[in-house]
Amino acid sequence: QVQLVESGGGLVQAGGSLRLSCAVSGGTLRTDFMGWFRQAPGKERAFVAGINPSGGSTWVADSVKGRFTISRDNAKNTVYLQMNRLKPEDTAIYFCASHNDGSYYSAASYLYWGQGTQVTVSS
Repeated sequence: QVQLVESGGGLVQAGGSLRLSCAVSGGTLRTDFMGWFRQAPGKERAFVAGINPSGGSTWVADSVKGRFTISRDNAKNTVYLQMNRLKPEDTAIYFCASHNDGSYYSAASYLYWGQGTQVTVSS
């Protein structure tokens, strides 16, 4: 069974950086489009970034463009989200997910999800 485990979240001051990791087990990462989503209290889960199986193409939400970078290491079965110049509005639970079918931007298109990691940005 495929399992995704996120790590790297925490409390950081505005302007700081964090690097999230998503380790995949029980399956191979090599053929999957992977995405990062986030969910703030009272809000729907929103697309943050996505990366194709080879890592050669990435998609990033406008709200984080220029600040967040997604990458992957297929040999390590791990996907990363580098977050720089963090803002209080980036505070959320961050999830990684394995794409199944449909739009990359829709949470409904993803099959496997991690449990999430909390990111809190103080002002």
